[in-house]
Amino acid sequence: MTSSTQLKRDIVVRFAPSPNGLLHLGHAYAAMVAHDFARERGGRFLLRIEDIDSGRSRPEFVEAILADLQWLGLTWDGDAIFQSDRFESYALAVERLKDMDMLYRCFCTRTSMRQAQETGPQPEGPDGPIYAGTCRHLDPALARERARTEPHSWRLDVAKAIARTGPLDWYDERHGEQIIQAERLGDVIIVPKDTQVAYHLAVTLDDARDDITHVVRGDDLFASTDIHRLLQALLDLPTPVYFHHPLLLDESGAKLSKSRDSASLSALREEGRDGYALVQDLRRGIFPVGISLASV
Repeated sequence: MTSSTQLKRDIVVRFAPSPNGLLHLGHAYAAMVAHDFARERGGRFLLRIEDIDSGRSRPEFVEAILADLQWLGLTWDGDAIFQSDRFESYALAVERLKDMDMLYRCFCTRTSMRQAQETGPQPEGPDGPIYAGTCRHLDPALARERARTEPHSWRLDVAKAIARTGPLDWYDERHGEQIIQAERLGDVIIVPKDTQVAYHLAVTLDDARDDITHVVRGDDLFASTDIHRLLQALLDLPTPVYFHHPLLLDESGAKLSKSRDSASLSALREEGRDGYALVQDLRRGIFPVGISLASV
């Protein structure tokens, strides 16, 4: 029989930032929650750099991530992991999904999708309008011919995938048992036009490869877990336990983000602020003026 001590040692959690900008207080909170979740249970805490978007990833942002976490006093186990070292494994998974007839070519552009939205109301998902499935029923021969000259992405046929896997569930330690509703995100992109793999597939494969037992991340990714659970079932991957924590909000009630130019940790670090004291405040629920924790 496995002892409780052994179970604690087996816990593996990760923090996985993208080096396409500087980390902000929301990242500090997310890293702290994941770090403490692992350490309080005697587990391992991994750092994964999600640099699959080579067009936006920058070495200076990687250096800033490492410096910020060290400044906060959040240590990780082993060397940092880089997704850019794993493109071959992503490509193999893409081919497997194609062989299963789970992917289809999509030639839609942002302009064409915006025009489709203007013709009538489109179903809304957590991240905005759901893709209408315009290319889902293209004749395969025509799609192959168009692909010779037209840029295209590859989308997951969610309805077909669910028909293959049947009902699926997953467990969140904060929100409880969940039954997947992958259709609420629509046919997500698995291979973008301009990069080799999209977030949904890469993160699912990497969590399995890194033996992640508990995925600790923000509530903004809660709905995405349905897609990740679906991909796990299709690719015969293990399903971790999830813990989606509340987000930090700014004075307007919006989540902190790079796109909103939320104050960077690097700026605070360069000002001489005490990163360890900042994390101690976050642990006690003490936030800077104008910052609050979303209601739980």
